[in-house]
Amino acid sequence: MKRFLMCAGLFAAAATLIAQGNPASPPDKAAATIGGKSISISYSSPGVKGREGHIFSKDGLISHNPHYPVWRAGANEATTLETDGNLQIGNLAVPKGKYTLFVDIADPDQWVLIVNKKTGESGLAYDGSQDLGKVKMQMSKPPSLVENLKYTIEDSGGGKGKITLAWENHSASVPVSAK
Repeated sequence: MKRFLMCAGLFAAAATLIAQGNPASPPDKAAATIGGKSISISYSSPGVKGREGHIFSKDGLISHNPHYPVWRAGANEATTLETDGNLQIGNLAVPKGKYTLFVDIADPDQWVLIVNKKTGESGLAYDGSQDLGKVKMQMSKPPSLVENLKYTIEDSGGGKGKITLAWENHSASVPVSAK
């Protein structure tokens, strides 16, 4: 009986440690160098978790955020973009520095990337007066369900590239180039 209780206690402790080490929306980072400029996006990556079709709908998961249809484009803390050089994202000039990213999903099939100058905020603290600018994103449907939200930064060569955000059945991209 003593051995059983000891094993049960060890199992419970291990389960607690594993649960603490695997947050529901773990932190992640995408990084690349485009035209000699380092670019990174730090974010938390939520999962669909069986809610397919109930993430981006008008009464879906994201619709409960206080600034809906502006979405923090991740989970937990604000999603941040950092660059050590001047960039052009779509038609928006982005000086070197650190920014918060949001996405306007008023139309779930036509997203708009928002680059915001205010940083160090909770992911739900959106202040539109601090927007550097907005860029329409090119939408596509991924070949299969994207379970965990994922940013990628792709270097296409010649000082050009692409930033992509994919989650559930949506994928949205913007061109990026070094200035």
